Amino acid sequence: MSAAGAGLGPALEAVMERVAVTAEAVGPRFPLYAAPDDGRWTTTGRGSWTGGFWAGLLWLRARYTGAEADRRAAAACTARLEPWVAADTATRGLILWYGTAPAGDDAGAAALRTRAARAVLAAHDRELGLVPWGDALGGPRLLARVDGVPGTVPLLAGAGPQGVAAAAEHLHRHLDLCLGANPAAKAPAVLTPGAPTPAVLTPALRFDEGTGWQPCADPPPGWSRGRAWLLLAVADALVRPELAAAGPARAADRLDTVTELLLAQGAFPVPAADDARPDGPLDTSAAAITAVALLKLARVPGPRAAQCADRAGAILDRLVARHVSGPGSGRPPGMLLDGCYDAGKNLAVRHELVWGDFFLALALAALHGVVDITRI
Repeated sequence: MSAAGAGLGPALEAVMERVAVTAEAVGPRFPLYAAPDDGRWTTTGRGSWTGGFWAGLLWLRARYTGAEADRRAAAACTARLEPWVAADTATRGLILWYGTAPAGDDAGAAALRTRAARAVLAAHDRELGLVPWGDALGGPRLLARVDGVPGTVPLLAGAGPQGVAAAAEHLHRHLDLCLGANPAAKAPAVLTPGAPTPAVLTPALRFDEGTGWQPCADPPPGWSRGRAWLLLAVADALVRPELAAAGPARAADRLDTVTELLLAQGAFPVPAADDARPDGPLDTSAAAITAVALLKLARVPGPRAAQCADRAGAILDRLVARHVSGPGSGRPPGMLLDGCYDAGKNLAVRHELVWGDFFLALALAALHGVVDITRI
């Protein structure tokens, strides 16, 4: 265990116990977010875009406890994700990567992940240079969104050489669009190593046949998870040599440039849910995602590794000290509070979020040697 993980063992135990309590409460449904006062979950029947995080949490608990009953529960939950393989949505990366990768050598999870990788590869649009957002969750299909990149990158990379090429193109196209000054350009100079960098990240863009890619109003430019999701996707590429080298010329240099940009712009340790509302709600889920991305970057050899490990440790220390419920708090222990589902709609703005729980659990499990974070 690294120095960054010292003292976080009780937090990992509490978070894993919270998974068991949640499983008892939700039964065959999928938890989405829980009220901050009593920990009661709002659930979904099919999991929506967050279903993989619940399956992933169950797998993390199974690996933590080593109990066969926990392993069976995780496998059963993962099997319920199967209908998402054929769904038209780029969030299959979030659902079917994070719902299967923590399973380790489980044959059922591996088979589902292989099918999902092939399905997402088939959805790759060569003309647009990415896997479109899709219409399975409603709204326009031809979107590029930052939350359609994490998970999708490693998932595609599992589909052989064609998958690696598609993963790299999907990632770099989103970097061009979300960080480029001119989204319609094929290779904005803003992402050339050494060139000026943008001040604003555009989390979502819509494709129009007449005008090309145009920014969407929602999520807003100051959305906290925009930076976090993009940093995680870049980290996923950098820890995989075949992906770091794939894509445009000097791909690895471009990824390093983006990493430095996102690290410089990120608010540490816990950001506001929207930069435009600095006095508004925080988003601990964005902090937990960032911590996982930093732990992955800390595994990439180079001068940045130690700094990333220290930053990850600082985030986790803050989350555990100030935002994870403890015994005697009047709430169930192990809840990661102060997550913000949607600040603009005032929806679940100080709640426990299932993906926040997952990324916190993943980071803590990695620090304690339960999992290899470069493989999840």
